Amino acid sequence: MEDVLEVYRRPYDPRRPVVCFDETSRQLLGHARPPVAPAPGRAGRRDYEYQREGTANIFLSFEPLAGWRRAAATQRRTRHDWAYQIRDLVDGRYPDAEKVVLVLDNLNTHTPASLYETFGPAEARRLTEKLEIHHTPKHGSWLNMAEIEFSALARSLAERIESRDQLQSILRIWSEQRNAHHVGADWQFRAEDARIRLKRLYPSNEL
Repeated sequence: MEDVLEVYRRPYDPRRPVVCFDETSRQLLGHARPPVAPAPGRAGRRDYEYQREGTANIFLSFEPLAGWRRAAATQRRTRHDWAYQIRDLVDGRYPDAEKVVLVLDNLNTHTPASLYETFGPAEARRLTEKLEIHHTPKHGSWLNMAEIEFSALARSLAERIESRDQLQSILRIWSEQRNAHHVGADWQFRAEDARIRLKRLYPSNEL
């Protein structure tokens, strides 16, 4: 826990950007009957029944000090999906960075092994050398600032999203709007606070 908290205390450095990465699923719901659009003197109508259209995964990368994020909808969240997201992050967003300081949870796909399973050894090694990985502790995913962005995103998603393409369009617009305003996060919880408020989680030397 303190490892992640110390990372959050680092000053902004474009050569070593701190990026929080997380993922979540979204159920896709279609209309059982076509909605009726509003007309003069008549309110729009929509049937409360729906039909399931499967699920989609959302990958989210968030650089809190720069006020930048990227959200992407994928069909799955396998090791290969994660690896391609990381490569896009390293080569697309941060090609000139010395290291991308990555904060993520302990999901078994979130390891360099996923890069080696997806790409050849030389490419996987190149990407691994560009990463400085910090995992949040078990039951400590709240330490990942990407969850703050997921909370903001949840308030912007429509009740019913029918397809992954529709979801991706919403994610793109949402990301662009927040990036345009450089919406970041000012993390205030420090290691010193954890030692007081979460004392029960620390080993005791009392006899």
